[in-house]
Amino acid sequence: MTDAADFNTVGFIGLGAMGKPMLEHLANNLPKESRIWVYDVVEQVVDEVCEAFPDRVYKGISAADVAQHADTILTMVPEGSHVRSVYLEPENGICSSDISNKLLIDCSTIDTATNLEVKDHITQHFPSASFYDSPVSGGVVGAIKGTIAIFLGCAETDPNFARLTRLMELMGKQIIPCGGPSLGLAAKLSNNYLSGIIAIACSEAFDMGMRSGLDPRTLAKVYAAGTAQSTICDKFCPVPHVYPDAPSSGGWKQGFKVQLMRKDFGLAVEMAKRVGSKNVLGDIGLETYEGAANDPRCRDLDSRVVYRYLGGQEDWQLKSEQS
Repeated sequence: MTDAADFNTVGFIGLGAMGKPMLEHLANNLPKESRIWVYDVVEQVVDEVCEAFPDRVYKGISAADVAQHADTILTMVPEGSHVRSVYLEPENGICSSDISNKLLIDCSTIDTATNLEVKDHITQHFPSASFYDSPVSGGVVGAIKGTIAIFLGCAETDPNFARLTRLMELMGKQIIPCGGPSLGLAAKLSNNYLSGIIAIACSEAFDMGMRSGLDPRTLAKVYAAGTAQSTICDKFCPVPHVYPDAPSSGGWKQGFKVQLMRKDFGLAVEMAKRVGSKNVLGDIGLETYEGAANDPRCRDLDSRVVYRYLGGQEDWQLKSEQS
């Protein structure tokens, strides 16, 4: 059970496609005496969550305002520049308030260098505060269902580990300590690099099999039974109407946007170069997601829309019925 004293006042900054459902899980699952202050640059979404949880969720006028009210603060914003602004902006950033003794958790997926820059600033100016990277995986659907995996940038021996785990369990399913500062991000970028590569390979494999005359549902069974099995091949199948709940079956309208995959994939390639890892598929993968993210047929859709970008057959059911 979560100790109410641990999370009496909570702040949440960033109510996008992932942040909003994560905040809603907190609002539903924290002890009834807990209060949550929220802020987002889109004022309408802040008003919506405050209206949905009266006397529970309160509107902050800035990141600094949220930090003044809350002892535990979570952030979930799109890019490193946003994280830097949310924490370090001189007048309205979190660090413009006194955050001594507070717990700060950044769930954004950004570059490790920016994360460490923010951590170093907090350590230097507020040594009693604790800052952790805590990126998440599982997409919008996972955030809504509360089944996301959370990668903590700390070790199990960290004095805040139990507290962090209790909080994150209110929003996600798997909480994985990754060892230390920025290592949650390193794990997430490594994961998204692999996921992105698999999506491209899966799209190509389905396409070559289908063009050879195979039904994609048969191919899905083959992959599931063989060594090609993966979450991308089944639950996130890039071919429409093979797996009913896959984003592709709904026109790729829900899921992890291709622009975000392009961003994360690029960050992973940068990280690989920085640490001296040889990635033979990195540049071509990045080129592929760059193209898909800029293609009007694919932009703003789930990243597995790379199947469309690569010329995969979307109307295979119609052709199957006609043959």
